[in-house]
Amino acid sequence: MSQKKGLIMREIRMDEMGQSIDLLNYVFQMSMSIKKDRRFVSEKSRQFNVGHALGWFDGDHLVSQILSLPFQVNVFGQVYEMGGITAIGTYPEYSKQGLMDQLIKETLTTMHKEGRYISYLFPFSIPYYRKKGWEIMCDIVEFQVKDTQFPHYKDLPGKIRRVDTRSKDLISVYEQYASRTHGAMIRNIIAWNEKFHEDYWEEKFVDTDVQLQAAVYYDEDDTPQGYMFYRIMEENFYIDEIVYLQEVARKGLWNFVSAHKSMVYNAYGKTAGNEPVAFLLEDSEIIQKVSPYFMARIVDVEPFLARFPFDEPNFHIRFKVTDRLVEWNNGLFDITSTDWKVTVKKITEENLKPDITVEMSIQTLTTMILGYKRPKYLEKIERLRGKSETIAILEDLIPLGIPTFIDYF
Repeated sequence: MSQKKGLIMREIRMDEMGQSIDLLNYVFQMSMSIKKDRRFVSEKSRQFNVGHALGWFDGDHLVSQILSLPFQVNVFGQVYEMGGITAIGTYPEYSKQGLMDQLIKETLTTMHKEGRYISYLFPFSIPYYRKKGWEIMCDIVEFQVKDTQFPHYKDLPGKIRRVDTRSKDLISVYEQYASRTHGAMIRNIIAWNEKFHEDYWEEKFVDTDVQLQAAVYYDEDDTPQGYMFYRIMEENFYIDEIVYLQEVARKGLWNFVSAHKSMVYNAYGKTAGNEPVAFLLEDSEIIQKVSPYFMARIVDVEPFLARFPFDEPNFHIRFKVTDRLVEWNNGLFDITSTDWKVTVKKITEENLKPDITVEMSIQTLTTMILGYKRPKYLEKIERLRGKSETIAILEDLIPLGIPTFIDYF
């Protein structure tokens, strides 16, 4: 428990969830209520139980809050425990007092203790979260394809089936996809419930009569190889998520979209920013927008780097990191690898010749180590500082690959 200017910081109790929802409603101009939105509240209850809900209170009145949830993510084939940040908000009359800084610092401290070495969030303001140590890690593509541009691929060996949105085949495909896809969340029940389960969507779109549906592409051996979550509304086809393990599955799923040509005028969708949607269509003159999507933050530099799958078996380099919010990430980290065995030690700056040190902020380290921006580019825009030959070594150490993240929470 912490105190500040007559306020108290503590865990938010389950019987105070109504205040939490009221705060979210006010800050994000939502209209959820405990009486009306029972499924939403039920899901938030589960999140409160498995995560950490922390808030500032003025007396018994909740005025600022944050919720962190336990997830896992794939980082170049290495599974990391991840802390997902959500439900952030402060009433305007309590802003500019450093309340959120303290909530975030306490939340990062909890992740640090629990071994969650990285954190993801969806930003309402990129500059705001950059100041807190997060940085862009991936993009999202939002696209519109006219019915006249729908592709059709001939002689595909498999078939499409519409399935229940809770089908085990959807989970099977996604688990395989996440295990081979850098940056992807390894979805647990929290993530599945939050994003796709039918009762949640029926509640969310109760006034529009929309229904979330799912279709799976099966190969000639009747093995699921791809799926699509979608909605049909107002004579348009909305792709909420498309995942495939083989190219033939991608084609089969687009054939499924094309089969709705008599029912819809456009297909709208979103997918990872490194997915070449337009390029893969015969008529590539579609409307497409690429935007920054999720942000990430390394919570604990030393153990994160010790587990990171660097691309070279033998090397020696040093990172000098600055982190405004948490003290354990500030300092000089000596990184040595011998026959793929990586050791990381925090050291002093005495007797460091020859100089193999690269200086950066926690934000730059995060976006670089995840592969969203390469070391040489970050040096060019003056976010990495070090000898050019050391930067060149660093360029070879980080695997190639931009994070693919298609989930949210």
